[in-house]
Amino acid sequence: MKNEKTSLLRNGAVQSLLASLLCILLGLLLGYVALLMINPAGANGAILAIVENFMTYSKSTAQLRYFGSTLVKTAPLLMCSLSVLFAYKVGLFNIGAAGQYVVGTGAALYCALGLKLPWFLCLIAAVAAGALLGAVSGLLKAYCNVNEVISCIMLNWISLYCVNLLLTKVKEETSPYTYTLASTNEGALIPSMGLGELFSKNQYVTLAVPLAALVAVLVWILLEKTKLGYELKATGCNRFAAKYCGMREKKNLILTMAIAGGLAGMGAAMLFLSGFEQWQCTQSAVPAMGFNGIAAAFLGGLHPIGAIFSSYFIQHITNGGAYVDKTMYSAQISDFISALIIYLCGFVLFFKTAMNNWLNRRDEKKAEKGGGEK
Repeated sequence: MKNEKTSLLRNGAVQSLLASLLCILLGLLLGYVALLMINPAGANGAILAIVENFMTYSKSTAQLRYFGSTLVKTAPLLMCSLSVLFAYKVGLFNIGAAGQYVVGTGAALYCALGLKLPWFLCLIAAVAAGALLGAVSGLLKAYCNVNEVISCIMLNWISLYCVNLLLTKVKEETSPYTYTLASTNEGALIPSMGLGELFSKNQYVTLAVPLAALVAVLVWILLEKTKLGYELKATGCNRFAAKYCGMREKKNLILTMAIAGGLAGMGAAMLFLSGFEQWQCTQSAVPAMGFNGIAAAFLGGLHPIGAIFSSYFIQHITNGGAYVDKTMYSAQISDFISALIIYLCGFVLFFKTAMNNWLNRRDEKKAEKGGGEK
Protein backbone atom coordinates (compact mmCIF):
# COMPACT_ATOMS: atom_id res chain seq x y z
CA MET A 1 0.00 0.00 0.00
CA LYS A 2 2.87 2.35 0.86
CA ASN A 3 4.61 1.51 -2.42
CA GLU A 4 1.43 2.36 -4.33
CA LYS A 5 1.18 5.67 -2.49
CA THR A 6 4.83 6.47 -3.26
CA SER A 7 4.42 5.61 -6.95
CA LEU A 8 1.35 7.82 -7.06
CA LEU A 9 3.33 10.73 -5.65
CA ARG A 10 5.97 10.09 -8.31
CA ASN A 11 3.38 10.54 -11.04
CA GLY A 12 3.97 13.80 -12.92
CA ALA A 13 0.27 14.63 -13.26
CA VAL A 14 -0.35 14.09 -9.54
CA GLN A 15 2.67 16.21 -8.65
CA SER A 16 1.47 19.02 -10.93
CA LEU A 17 -1.99 18.90 -9.37
CA LEU A 18 -0.68 18.96 -5.78
CA ALA A 19 1.82 21.74 -6.56
CA SER A 20 -0.86 23.84 -8.28
CA LEU A 21 -3.27 23.44 -5.38
CA LEU A 22 -0.51 24.43 -2.95
CA CYS A 23 0.24 27.57 -4.97
CA ILE A 24 -3.45 28.49 -5.05
CA LEU A 25 -3.87 28.02 -1.29
CA LEU A 26 -0.72 30.01 -0.52
CA GLY A 27 -1.82 32.81 -2.82
CA LEU A 28 -5.26 33.03 -1.22
CA LEU A 29 -3.71 32.92 2.26
CA LEU A 30 -1.26 35.74 1.51
CA GLY A 31 -4.05 37.73 -0.12
CA TYR A 32 -6.19 37.28 2.97
CA VAL A 33 -3.32 38.42 5.19
CA ALA A 34 -2.93 41.54 3.03
CA LEU A 35 -6.64 42.27 3.36
CA LEU A 36 -6.42 41.88 7.14
CA MET A 37 -3.53 44.34 7.30
CA ILE A 38 -5.40 46.95 5.24
CA ASN A 39 -8.87 46.63 6.76
CA PRO A 40 -9.64 43.64 9.02
CA ALA A 41 -13.38 44.33 9.07
CA GLY A 42 -13.92 43.50 5.41
CA ALA A 43 -11.25 40.84 4.88
CA ASN A 44 -13.62 37.85 5.07
CA GLY A 45 -16.11 39.33 2.64
CA ALA A 46 -13.41 40.43 0.21
CA ILE A 47 -11.65 37.08 -0.04
CA LEU A 48 -15.01 35.30 -0.41
CA ALA A 49 -16.01 37.68 -3.21
CA ILE A 50 -12.81 36.89 -5.09
CA VAL A 51 -13.30 33.13 -4.73
CA GLU A 52 -17.04 33.14 -5.43
CA ASN A 53 -16.98 35.49 -8.46
CA PHE A 54 -20.37 35.15 -10.21
CA MET A 55 -21.75 33.07 -7.31
CA THR A 56 -22.14 36.30 -5.34
CA TYR A 57 -25.35 36.86 -7.29
CA SER A 58 -28.46 35.30 -5.75
CA LYS A 59 -30.35 34.67 -9.02
CA SER A 60 -29.32 31.70 -11.13
CA THR A 61 -29.87 33.66 -14.36
CA ALA A 62 -27.33 36.28 -13.28
CA GLN A 63 -24.91 33.55 -12.20
CA LEU A 64 -25.13 31.85 -15.58
CA ARG A 65 -24.70 35.10 -17.46
CA TYR A 66 -21.56 36.14 -15.61
CA PHE A 67 -20.24 32.58 -15.67
CA GLY A 68 -20.49 32.87 -19.45
CA SER A 69 -18.53 36.14 -19.35
CA THR A 70 -15.78 34.41 -17.38
CA LEU A 71 -15.62 31.69 -20.04
CA VAL A 72 -15.39 34.32 -22.79
CA LYS A 73 -12.23 35.72 -21.17
CA THR A 74 -10.92 32.22 -20.40
CA ALA A 75 -10.72 31.24 -24.10
CA PRO A 76 -8.04 33.83 -25.09
CA LEU A 77 -6.14 33.22 -21.85
CA LEU A 78 -6.06 29.50 -22.61
CA MET A 79 -4.69 30.19 -26.09
CA CYS A 80 -1.93 32.41 -24.68
CA SER A 81 -1.18 29.68 -22.13
CA LEU A 82 -0.90 27.09 -24.91
CA SER A 83 1.39 29.47 -26.80
CA VAL A 84 3.77 29.70 -23.84
CA LEU A 85 3.77 26.00 -22.94
CA PHE A 86 4.17 24.87 -26.56
CA ALA A 87 7.36 26.90 -26.93
CA TYR A 88 8.55 25.86 -23.45
CA LYS A 89 8.16 22.18 -24.33
CA VAL A 90 10.58 22.80 -27.20
CA GLY A 91 13.08 24.59 -24.98
CA LEU A 92 12.04 28.17 -25.79
CA PHE A 93 10.53 30.82 -23.51
CA ASN A 94 7.89 32.67 -25.49
CA ILE A 95 7.50 35.85 -23.47
CA GLY A 96 6.33 37.38 -26.75
CA ALA A 97 2.84 35.88 -26.47
CA ALA A 98 1.67 39.36 -25.45
CA GLY A 99 2.96 40.93 -28.66
CA GLN A 100 1.62 38.07 -30.77
CA TYR A 101 -1.74 38.56 -29.08
CA VAL A 102 -1.60 42.26 -30.00
CA VAL A 103 -0.84 41.70 -33.70
CA GLY A 104 -3.57 39.06 -33.76
CA THR A 105 -5.96 41.70 -32.46
CA GLY A 106 -4.82 44.19 -35.08
CA ALA A 107 -5.19 41.74 -37.95
CA ALA A 108 -8.60 40.48 -36.82
CA LEU A 109 -10.11 43.91 -36.21
CA TYR A 110 -8.70 45.54 -39.32
CA CYS A 111 -9.95 42.69 -41.50
CA ALA A 112 -13.34 42.88 -39.77
CA LEU A 113 -13.81 46.65 -39.61
CA GLY A 114 -11.67 47.89 -42.47
CA LEU A 115 -11.97 45.12 -45.07
CA LYS A 116 -15.40 43.83 -43.95
CA LEU A 117 -14.33 40.19 -44.12
CA PRO A 118 -16.30 37.32 -42.49
CA TRP A 119 -15.28 36.03 -39.09
CA PHE A 120 -13.43 32.90 -40.22
CA LEU A 121 -11.16 34.91 -42.55
CA CYS A 122 -10.51 37.40 -39.75
CA LEU A 123 -9.62 34.47 -37.47
CA ILE A 124 -7.20 33.09 -40.06
CA ALA A 125 -5.63 36.54 -40.49
CA ALA A 126 -5.08 36.78 -36.73
CA VAL A 127 -3.41 33.36 -36.64
CA ALA A 128 -1.21 34.29 -39.61
CA ALA A 129 -0.17 37.61 -38.05
CA GLY A 130 0.73 36.00 -34.72
CA ALA A 131 2.61 33.20 -36.49
CA LEU A 132 4.55 35.69 -38.60
CA LEU A 133 5.66 37.66 -35.54
CA GLY A 134 6.61 34.48 -33.72
CA ALA A 135 8.59 33.32 -36.75
CA VAL A 136 10.63 36.54 -36.62
CA SER A 137 11.88 35.61 -33.15
CA GLY A 138 12.46 32.06 -34.36
CA LEU A 139 14.53 33.27 -37.30
CA LEU A 140 16.65 35.47 -35.06
CA LYS A 141 17.19 32.55 -32.69
CA ALA A 142 18.01 30.03 -35.42
CA TYR A 143 20.32 32.08 -37.63
CA CYS A 144 21.69 34.85 -35.37
CA ASN A 145 21.52 33.06 -31.99
CA VAL A 146 19.55 36.00 -30.55
CA ASN A 147 17.91 35.01 -27.27
CA GLU A 148 14.17 34.70 -27.90
CA VAL A 149 13.35 36.50 -24.63
CA ILE A 150 15.15 39.67 -25.77
CA SER A 151 13.71 39.66 -29.28
CA CYS A 152 10.20 38.93 -27.99
CA ILE A 153 10.26 41.77 -25.45
CA MET A 154 11.37 44.23 -28.12
CA LEU A 155 8.72 43.02 -30.55
CA ASN A 156 5.99 43.33 -27.89
CA TRP A 157 6.31 47.12 -27.84
CA ILE A 158 6.85 47.46 -31.57
CA SER A 159 3.68 45.43 -32.11
CA LEU A 160 1.64 47.55 -29.70
CA TYR A 161 2.39 50.88 -31.33
CA CYS A 162 2.08 49.51 -34.88
CA VAL A 163 -1.35 48.07 -34.07
CA ASN A 164 -2.42 51.34 -32.41
CA LEU A 165 -1.44 53.16 -35.59
CA LEU A 166 -3.22 50.67 -37.84
CA LEU A 167 -6.47 50.60 -35.89
CA THR A 168 -6.80 54.40 -35.77
CA LYS A 169 -8.14 53.92 -39.32
CA VAL A 170 -11.15 52.04 -37.93
CA LYS A 171 -11.79 53.86 -34.65
CA GLU A 172 -14.72 55.98 -33.57
CA GLU A 173 -14.37 59.71 -34.20
CA THR A 174 -15.34 60.76 -30.69
CA SER A 175 -13.46 58.11 -28.72
CA PRO A 176 -10.16 56.21 -28.81
CA TYR A 177 -11.97 52.89 -29.28
CA THR A 178 -12.48 50.95 -32.49
CA TYR A 179 -15.93 50.63 -34.03
CA THR A 180 -18.17 47.90 -32.64
CA LEU A 181 -18.55 44.84 -34.81
CA ALA A 182 -22.29 44.72 -34.27
CA SER A 183 -22.79 48.13 -35.90
CA THR A 184 -20.10 47.81 -38.58
CA ASN A 185 -19.84 44.20 -39.74
CA GLU A 186 -22.05 41.61 -38.04
CA GLY A 187 -20.61 38.92 -40.27
CA ALA A 188 -17.29 39.30 -38.45
CA LEU A 189 -18.83 38.18 -35.15
CA ILE A 190 -18.03 34.58 -34.25
CA PRO A 191 -21.37 32.71 -34.28
CA SER A 192 -22.87 31.56 -31.01
CA MET A 193 -24.65 28.49 -32.42
CA GLY A 194 -27.03 28.50 -29.45
CA LEU A 195 -24.31 28.57 -26.78
CA GLY A 196 -25.40 32.01 -25.61
CA GLU A 197 -28.85 30.67 -24.75
CA LEU A 198 -27.29 28.27 -22.25
CA PHE A 199 -25.86 31.23 -20.33
CA SER A 200 -28.99 33.38 -19.90
CA LYS A 201 -28.78 34.80 -23.44
CA ASN A 202 -25.18 35.97 -23.06
CA GLN A 203 -24.47 36.91 -26.68
CA TYR A 204 -20.71 36.96 -26.15
CA VAL A 205 -20.48 33.21 -25.48
CA THR A 206 -19.54 31.90 -28.92
CA LEU A 207 -17.90 28.95 -30.63
CA ALA A 208 -14.58 30.37 -29.40
CA VAL A 209 -15.08 28.72 -26.00
CA PRO A 210 -15.30 25.07 -27.16
CA LEU A 211 -12.83 25.81 -29.98
CA ALA A 212 -10.17 26.85 -27.45
CA ALA A 213 -10.63 23.59 -25.53
CA LEU A 214 -10.41 21.64 -28.79
CA VAL A 215 -7.15 23.41 -29.71
CA ALA A 216 -5.72 22.41 -26.30
CA VAL A 217 -6.46 18.76 -27.08
CA LEU A 218 -4.89 19.11 -30.54
CA VAL A 219 -1.75 20.67 -29.05
CA TRP A 220 -1.45 17.71 -26.67
CA ILE A 221 -1.83 15.27 -29.57
CA LEU A 222 0.77 17.16 -31.62
CA LEU A 223 3.33 17.20 -28.82
CA GLU A 224 2.83 13.68 -27.48
CA LYS A 225 1.52 11.54 -30.34
CA THR A 226 3.18 12.74 -33.55
CA LYS A 227 6.58 12.51 -35.17
CA LEU A 228 6.70 16.29 -35.55
CA GLY A 229 6.10 16.77 -31.85
CA TYR A 230 8.91 14.35 -31.03
CA GLU A 231 11.32 16.20 -33.35
CA LEU A 232 10.37 19.57 -31.90
CA LYS A 233 10.94 18.39 -28.32
CA ALA A 234 14.19 16.69 -29.30
CA THR A 235 15.40 19.95 -30.82
CA GLY A 236 14.50 21.76 -27.62
CA CYS A 237 16.42 19.27 -25.47
CA ASN A 238 19.59 19.56 -27.54
CA ARG A 239 19.58 21.25 -30.93
CA PHE A 240 23.09 20.00 -31.74
CA ALA A 241 22.18 16.38 -31.02
CA ALA A 242 19.03 16.83 -33.09
CA LYS A 243 21.11 18.14 -35.98
CA TYR A 244 23.48 15.16 -35.66
CA CYS A 245 20.46 12.83 -35.90
CA GLY A 246 19.39 14.42 -39.17
CA MET A 247 16.71 16.75 -37.81
CA ARG A 248 16.49 20.25 -39.26
CA GLU A 249 16.99 22.10 -36.00
CA LYS A 250 16.76 25.62 -37.45
CA LYS A 251 13.50 24.86 -39.21
CA ASN A 252 12.12 23.33 -36.01
CA LEU A 253 12.99 26.42 -33.95
CA ILE A 254 11.28 28.72 -36.46
CA LEU A 255 8.27 26.41 -36.75
CA THR A 256 7.92 26.24 -32.97
CA MET A 257 7.81 30.00 -32.55
CA ALA A 258 5.45 30.33 -35.53
CA ILE A 259 2.99 27.84 -34.02
CA ALA A 260 3.27 29.52 -30.61
CA GLY A 261 2.63 32.92 -32.19
CA GLY A 262 -0.33 31.59 -34.15
CA LEU A 263 -1.92 30.26 -30.95
CA ALA A 264 -1.64 33.66 -29.22
CA GLY A 265 -2.98 35.44 -32.32
CA MET A 266 -5.95 33.08 -32.41
CA GLY A 267 -6.66 33.89 -28.76
CA ALA A 268 -6.92 37.59 -29.58
CA ALA A 269 -9.38 36.90 -32.39
CA MET A 270 -11.49 34.72 -30.09
CA LEU A 271 -11.99 37.64 -27.72
CA PHE A 272 -12.35 40.63 -30.04
CA LEU A 273 -14.43 38.84 -32.69
CA SER A 274 -16.96 37.96 -30.00
CA GLY A 275 -17.73 41.68 -29.60
CA PHE A 276 -16.93 41.47 -25.88
CA GLU A 277 -14.32 44.25 -26.02
CA GLN A 278 -13.16 47.10 -28.22
CA TRP A 279 -9.52 48.00 -28.77
CA GLN A 280 -8.33 51.32 -27.30
CA CYS A 281 -6.00 52.91 -29.84
CA THR A 282 -4.30 55.14 -27.26
CA GLN A 283 -3.25 52.47 -24.79
CA SER A 284 0.41 52.52 -23.87
CA ALA A 285 0.66 49.16 -22.08
CA VAL A 286 0.78 45.72 -23.63
CA PRO A 287 -2.37 43.73 -22.65
CA ALA A 288 -1.86 41.50 -19.63
CA MET A 289 -3.48 38.51 -21.34
CA GLY A 290 -0.21 37.34 -22.88
CA PHE A 291 1.72 37.64 -19.62
CA ASN A 292 -1.05 35.93 -17.63
CA GLY A 293 -0.71 33.07 -20.10
CA ILE A 294 2.74 32.40 -18.62
CA ALA A 295 1.23 31.92 -15.16
CA ALA A 296 -1.60 29.77 -16.55
CA ALA A 297 0.91 27.56 -18.37
CA PHE A 298 2.98 26.89 -15.24
CA LEU A 299 -0.03 26.55 -12.95
CA GLY A 300 -1.35 23.90 -15.35
CA GLY A 301 1.89 21.96 -15.01
CA LEU A 302 2.93 22.81 -18.59
CA HIS A 303 0.29 20.37 -19.84
CA PRO A 304 -2.30 21.41 -22.47
CA ILE A 305 -5.19 19.79 -20.61
CA GLY A 306 -4.07 21.23 -17.28
CA ALA A 307 -3.91 24.64 -18.95
CA ILE A 308 -7.67 24.49 -19.53
CA PHE A 309 -8.37 24.38 -15.80
CA SER A 310 -5.59 26.76 -14.76
CA SER A 311 -6.70 29.36 -17.33
CA TYR A 312 -10.24 29.20 -16.02
CA PHE A 313 -9.09 29.54 -12.42
CA ILE A 314 -6.92 32.59 -13.11
CA GLN A 315 -9.72 34.28 -15.03
CA HIS A 316 -12.16 33.32 -12.29
CA ILE A 317 -10.21 35.07 -9.54
CA THR A 318 -9.44 38.02 -11.81
CA ASN A 319 -13.14 38.57 -12.49
CA GLY A 320 -13.97 37.88 -8.85
CA GLY A 321 -11.77 40.77 -7.77
CA ALA A 322 -14.29 43.16 -9.31
CA TYR A 323 -16.80 42.24 -6.57
CA VAL A 324 -14.61 43.39 -3.67
CA ASP A 325 -16.27 46.21 -1.68
CA LYS A 326 -14.63 49.40 -3.00
CA THR A 327 -15.82 51.41 0.00
CA MET A 328 -13.50 49.38 2.24
CA TYR A 329 -10.63 48.80 -0.18
CA SER A 330 -9.12 50.73 -3.05
CA ALA A 331 -9.97 49.79 -6.63
CA GLN A 332 -6.48 48.32 -7.05
CA ILE A 333 -6.80 45.78 -4.21
CA SER A 334 -8.49 43.22 -6.45
CA ASP A 335 -5.68 43.53 -9.00
CA PHE A 336 -3.13 43.17 -6.21
CA ILE A 337 -4.61 39.93 -4.90
CA SER A 338 -5.06 38.52 -8.38
CA ALA A 339 -1.46 39.39 -9.21
CA LEU A 340 -0.28 37.81 -5.96
CA ILE A 341 -1.97 34.51 -6.76
CA ILE A 342 -0.79 34.62 -10.37
CA TYR A 343 2.77 35.30 -9.19
CA LEU A 344 2.77 32.23 -6.97
CA CYS A 345 1.58 30.14 -9.90
CA GLY A 346 5.11 30.38 -11.25
CA PHE A 347 6.39 28.24 -8.35
CA VAL A 348 4.66 25.05 -9.53
CA LEU A 349 7.88 23.61 -10.95
CA PHE A 350 9.75 24.59 -7.77
CA PHE A 351 7.30 22.68 -5.58
CA LYS A 352 7.45 19.66 -7.91
CA THR A 353 11.25 19.66 -7.64
CA ALA A 354 11.06 19.98 -3.84
CA MET A 355 8.58 17.09 -3.72
CA ASN A 356 10.86 14.85 -5.79
CA ASN A 357 13.86 15.74 -3.60
CA TRP A 358 11.86 14.85 -0.49
CA LEU A 359 10.80 11.51 -2.00
CA ASN A 360 14.41 10.75 -3.00
CA ARG A 361 15.69 11.47 0.51
CA ARG A 362 12.99 9.31 2.03
CA ASP A 363 13.80 6.41 -0.29
CA GLU A 364 17.50 6.73 0.52
CA LYS A 365 16.81 6.58 4.26
CA LYS A 366 14.63 3.49 3.75
CA ALA A 367 17.37 1.86 1.67
CA GLU A 368 19.99 2.61 4.34
CA LYS A 369 17.72 1.32 7.07
CA GLY A 370 17.01 -1.85 5.11
CA GLY A 371 20.73 -2.40 4.49
CA GLY A 372 21.55 -1.89 8.17
CA GLU A 373 18.96 -4.45 9.26
CA LYS A 374 20.46 -7.05 6.92
